[in-house]
Amino acid sequence: MGCCAPGTLNIKRDHEITELPVVHRAWWKESNVFQIYPASFKDSNGDGIGDIPGIISELDYIADLGVDIVWLSPCYKSPQVDMGYDISDYKDIYENYGTLDDIDELISGLHKRGLKFVMDLVVNHTSDEHAWFQSSISSKESPYRDWYIWKKPRYGADGSRQPPNNWMSYFGGSAWEYDANTDEYYLHLFAKGQPDLNWENPKVRDAVHDIMRFWLDQGVDGFRMDWGDIYYANGPRLHEFLQGLGKILKEYNAFSVGEMPCVYDPAEIIKTVGFDRNELNMIFQFEIVDLDSGPTGKYSPGSWQLTQLKKIVNKWETFMDTNDGWNAIYLENHDQARSVSRFASDAAEVRKVGAKMLATFLGFQSGTIFVYQGQELGLANYQDIDSLNFYNDEAAAGASKDILDSILVELQKKARDNARTPMHWNATQYAGFSSVKPWMDVNEDYKEWNAKSQVKDSASVYSYWQSVFRLRRQFKDIFVYGQFALVDALNESVFAYKRVYGSSEALIVTSFKDTEIKWNVPTEYRSTPGKILLTNYDRTDIAEEIVLQPFEALVLLI
Repeated sequence: MGCCAPGTLNIKRDHEITELPVVHRAWWKESNVFQIYPASFKDSNGDGIGDIPGIISELDYIADLGVDIVWLSPCYKSPQVDMGYDISDYKDIYENYGTLDDIDELISGLHKRGLKFVMDLVVNHTSDEHAWFQSSISSKESPYRDWYIWKKPRYGADGSRQPPNNWMSYFGGSAWEYDANTDEYYLHLFAKGQPDLNWENPKVRDAVHDIMRFWLDQGVDGFRMDWGDIYYANGPRLHEFLQGLGKILKEYNAFSVGEMPCVYDPAEIIKTVGFDRNELNMIFQFEIVDLDSGPTGKYSPGSWQLTQLKKIVNKWETFMDTNDGWNAIYLENHDQARSVSRFASDAAEVRKVGAKMLATFLGFQSGTIFVYQGQELGLANYQDIDSLNFYNDEAAAGASKDILDSILVELQKKARDNARTPMHWNATQYAGFSSVKPWMDVNEDYKEWNAKSQVKDSASVYSYWQSVFRLRRQFKDIFVYGQFALVDALNESVFAYKRVYGSSEALIVTSFKDTEIKWNVPTEYRSTPGKILLTNYDRTDIAEEIVLQPFEALVLLI
């Protein structure tokens, strides 16, 4: 789409004039994204592992949801040391997922339905089985030697060999692996089977650009880019390298999203996602999903208050509004637990309304909305009966389990395997995911919580997400391009915000409480005629003071 001319727009609210920048319009700003984790989506050939033909068989389900883009987590050829994030051939497909012909059919099927296709581009590292690394490790004279990061050992006073520095791998232990053949260490920020590429080498950058063009020429519409953290990734040439990628993306009018964990400064991120920077369209920031981390990391107990969440959302929404950037909005992905269990409740009596409340909270913010497979059904965290039984047996035996108890609670709430369990398609054995026992256990609640039971149910979580996407499309000026402002910012029970575009305004109200609460409606909305566009209860209007039901949500168009 074309962009607006530079300038400002005066909007009158509460007897004040606020000058707001005119936004640039773009197709990817108006899009909603559905993420697929291929191993867990659908198995077509009875080997217990999801595959690309399985995805193809459910394209109508995805299209009917109302999304615009499908993002597929890594499906490249790989020894699967890290679930496909260790790539041995960027131009081929992991054999358990399918073939290049299957990918062509998937792209064609999506495009026929008006959907775009985004692939993961994992180029921080390769697999140690990649031909580049196999050459690199074979000899110091290899033409691929400096495609990776090699360093000589350090030696202690006692003559002992030590890694080049004290960097630690995300998967534990040193980030350096010793190669006796060449007497040097290579860097691996993740598993030792994932050696890091040397982006200082222009041949590496050229190779990555070639990979991008290969897939874009096949019909791929963009990429999600894996990233490292602030200490490793934000080097002095970061933006130079990103602009090299951005030049190709702009040439193809392609979509791009990266991730920047541990970077909480919007001023740093806007350098990557500013509209005129020509780097990436948007970035996943991790501040919300780190909200409940404890003092020693993700799996230590941590508490949070709703005002903290408000502060984070307001920070990113208002900054991007006023600095011509763009947000990637999400609560779930392949690395995060299920949001209804984590931020609302998976108790039977409130799970459905809780999932709808989170859809409302998320779905009307400013940014591109990302929904992870199963989130559209309100799928909850995996109920690990064996672990719970083990814990109860130990506790009954008299053992002190205070610390273990807190760890189990956090694992149950936050572990990423909660999101990697197989998709629930129907109430048959193995949830209709496969005809045999899947590679990972299916959540035991699949007979009640599955796609077949929801797609024809107008009161389901799936149908509610359809309404969210429909409204974003119908009122895109407000919900895509409108300005964001918190309402009742200090309230610890209700997250309310408004979206404003010109003379149009919408109020979004979400209760994060699992009990009834009273909420004083802000004065400006008490006598204002409006229409409730969406609600997860049967509310038809609002008064001066309303009683919000457990996890109630509503969208009011002024």
